Amino acid sequence: MNLEDGVSNLPKIGPFFARMFEKLGVRTIENLFYHVPSRYLDYSLVTTINKLRANEVVTIHAKIISIANIFSKKGIRMQIGSVEDATGKIMVVWFNQPFLIKTLYPGRLVSLSGKVGFFNRKLCINSPDYEILDSEEKETFHTGRFVPIYSETAGLSSKWIRTKIRDAFNFVSIDDYLPNDLLTKFGFVDFKEAIREVHFPKDLKEVEEGRGRLAFNELLNLQLKSEFRKLNWNKNKVKNKISVNSSAIQPFIASLPFDMTESQNKTIDEILKDLNRDIPMNRLLEGDVGSGKTVVAAVGAFASFLNGYQSLIMAPTQILANQHYQTLKKLFSPFGIGISLITSDTRLHSPGAKATGGQVFVGTHSLIHSKVNFDKVAFVVIDEQHRFGVEQRTHLVKKTGTPHVLTMTATPIPRTIALTSYGDLDLSILKEMPKGRQKINTWVVPETKRERACEWIESRILNFDTQAFWVCPLIEESKSETMKDIKNVTSEYKLLASRFNKQRVGLLHGRLKVKQKDEILENFRSGKIDILVSTPVVEVGIDIPNATIMVVEAAERFGLAQLHQLRGRVGRGAKQSYCLLFSNFHSGTAYRRLKAMEKSQSGFELAELDLKIRGPGEIFGTAQSGFPELKVASWSDIELIKTAKDVARDIIKNLNKYPRLVSRLKIGN
Repeated sequence: MNLEDGVSNLPKIGPFFARMFEKLGVRTIENLFYHVPSRYLDYSLVTTINKLRANEVVTIHAKIISIANIFSKKGIRMQIGSVEDATGKIMVVWFNQPFLIKTLYPGRLVSLSGKVGFFNRKLCINSPDYEILDSEEKETFHTGRFVPIYSETAGLSSKWIRTKIRDAFNFVSIDDYLPNDLLTKFGFVDFKEAIREVHFPKDLKEVEEGRGRLAFNELLNLQLKSEFRKLNWNKNKVKNKISVNSSAIQPFIASLPFDMTESQNKTIDEILKDLNRDIPMNRLLEGDVGSGKTVVAAVGAFASFLNGYQSLIMAPTQILANQHYQTLKKLFSPFGIGISLITSDTRLHSPGAKATGGQVFVGTHSLIHSKVNFDKVAFVVIDEQHRFGVEQRTHLVKKTGTPHVLTMTATPIPRTIALTSYGDLDLSILKEMPKGRQKINTWVVPETKRERACEWIESRILNFDTQAFWVCPLIEESKSETMKDIKNVTSEYKLLASRFNKQRVGLLHGRLKVKQKDEILENFRSGKIDILVSTPVVEVGIDIPNATIMVVEAAERFGLAQLHQLRGRVGRGAKQSYCLLFSNFHSGTAYRRLKAMEKSQSGFELAELDLKIRGPGEIFGTAQSGFPELKVASWSDIELIKTAKDVARDIIKNLNKYPRLVSRLKIGN
């Protein structure tokens, strides 16, 4: 039996328990070893009955004298027993475990671990963990040591998981795939020893040592896959070679109705250098909401156009695709560049646009399935790339040959995640905001101040001729809206329409048809709607300069990065803008997160904070397809991440020295 075998190969794990393990993300025996304890119970103090003191957590080895089920005066079923060793007797009490009288019958030798307390003013051990002993000398496993407690699911208790891990440890061949000199250099223990220290530790020092090695394995695996992706990508040659003529591109940059920021100019230089190479670009453009990523991408598309080639720009939602389409149409129209929009609900459309030639195509994932001939594509932009699965991105690139690829995100990525998950990409960051973007006043609003806030919003709309977004959270954790979510936002819409009866209130959600969405957005843009009630599915891509108020209901349900993106929908015009975060939370972690929104306007700061508090899945709104989940390592461990990256690069340079490691980690999958 080896690490790649399924857990069902272990004794007494049939299809039912295999399915239960799957719920915990455990499919293989290796997954089982990486299902590390969430905490440990210190049952290592083994003593005798005569030495017991109240409030101590202890382990005793004793014989059952008596045990019986009784009911308390309040009707609670209790199991009260008496045990003895050579030094004395003590009472033992359990609650609602009637089956114990069949297991712990008189005369049976047991190991009991738990806290010493009182029952009816007499010393007792309350609800102890137990383990049957064949003899006094038997080595205990569930008691009398540091006992691991695991994440559980229905049908799988920590005690049962513990037993299966012991079985796996005894049955499976565990050989290290890293050379001894590397382990010695970085102070890591052997792989098998690390598994023992994590699951069967003698003390907490061993736990720390073992977890460190397993965390390194996890990060090294990710780094190696990243390095191999980069290596394989760099073997490609571009199909449609672009020759960059800076002087020919300058008129386009000069035509823009605003001045470029320093980081925009730097990023454009980086992109143009990439476009001039034979190896296809594979760059990630990271920038805060409103930092000007679309314009930077437009320069790349213009360079492709000058060479007679096509460009594709893929966005995750129809609304965002349409926003890009409208923006780029304005930028490109003076230069006669045909631009077309392709989504599941639209046909190829644009005055004079053709399917071939130097055109720009904007769309959703429908671009992948489009029948348009994309044989002349030289430049591909994937916006909000973390929202697309790995397969979707791969299909788009395959369909277009070997183009230059620029991926973009408005969700600032913490440095540790960028190093690990996007290590195969060259990174560009837009650090400044364009001139004219103002600070958005942000307030956390408790329920007690809701009505006053509503009165203030009403007065702003009436007296300042402005508009407001009103966002309701998704009820269910999913990547798309459910009917329950639509019902929720529809109910909220009715309440708000009644409350704001002097204003015109509109409703927008993802289940509406494209024509309906377009009509509602156009009404909002033209001022025919004062308050737009919406789900967060439409958080990106709506640009309404006159909207100056963003209200978020149940704000604690959102990640900070998502709140920051929602806030970025306002503050796009000359008027002062505001973001109101409604929440019933007045203390604790959720409240501290929301208060951070009041203090910080930086998406980068907020993303780092959310990473520490909630993890990467929350930074990106959901645990996105293709995004790695760390079972042991921590995204905040920058030093270990750097070490793993350095080792991975060294291995890539000397692959012939590490055949077992390359095979073991299934590089390239």
